[in-house]
Amino acid sequence: MQHFADRLQAAIIEKQNPTVMGLDPMLSYVPERIVSFYQKEVDDPLLATGLSIYEFNRRLIDSVHDLIPAVKPQLAYYEQYGIHGMEALRQTITYARKKNLLVILDGKRNDIGSTADAYARAYLGQTRWIDGTEKAAMSADALTINAYLGSDGIVPFLKQAKEHGKGLYILVRTSNPSAGDLQDLKLEDGRTVYEAMASLVSDWGKDMIGDSGYASAGAVVGATWPQQAETLRHLMPHTPILVPGYGAQGATADDTMPNFDQHGNGAIVNASRSLMCAWKKHEMDHEQFEQAARKEAMAMKQALREALQKSGRWQ
Repeated sequence: MQHFADRLQAAIIEKQNPTVMGLDPMLSYVPERIVSFYQKEVDDPLLATGLSIYEFNRRLIDSVHDLIPAVKPQLAYYEQYGIHGMEALRQTITYARKKNLLVILDGKRNDIGSTADAYARAYLGQTRWIDGTEKAAMSADALTINAYLGSDGIVPFLKQAKEHGKGLYILVRTSNPSAGDLQDLKLEDGRTVYEAMASLVSDWGKDMIGDSGYASAGAVVGATWPQQAETLRHLMPHTPILVPGYGAQGATADDTMPNFDQHGNGAIVNASRSLMCAWKKHEMDHEQFEQAARKEAMAMKQALREALQKSGRWQ
């Protein structure tokens, strides 16, 4: 069974683009013509909302699937719309994989014991159904998790990832402004909390390293903290890094560079609103969201390529 890290690295090389598109839909992002169509065609407003969101996602995927290697749906944006939002998520995952995209599900799940095991089976493994079969309920290629409960919260996720060839991205240094309230605290040995977490993540991934030289247990390191990222890249030499914070959160392509290794590998940069709502930036009509998303995806690819070349990491 091929490691997730190897599949992702192969997809990045094929597309020559270390970009993941975040799919974090709000109904207000969806063009009026899509919303109006489902309002007229479907009596149930909850169902119409879910269908509108899926249509929006599908068309975004169609617009960039040849440019990017992966998408990253954020669970909360679907959960807020209830069962029909979750069905939109399931359909989005299925459609993205049909378009040969890897799916990183951003759930930041965090628990211990049997509850952590249930989360892991739901999004990485398989669940036993009433007919005795075992099938995936909402299977993604990778899942973001929060390991700040310690190792007994991570073991169930590691188990499912290993068994099914899936990946994990574990929060290490997040991109939010108040991350330092906890993550920058100093321990008795002089390390920060986030440095201690980085060492744990590196250790957890040691037996999940593929031919690419990277483990399928990765880390989340915000692009808004480039100095910390440089330290973390050294602490986690075999850990792939998911880099949020580009675009709408203020980070530039140059800011993401410390997350890459000397060969330009080992990281993938997320953009959500800057692609989904690119029509605003490019002063295009709301109805032109697909063209705008593609235009922004191409600009992001070029920006990352130029930054990698400038930093001496482009091979």
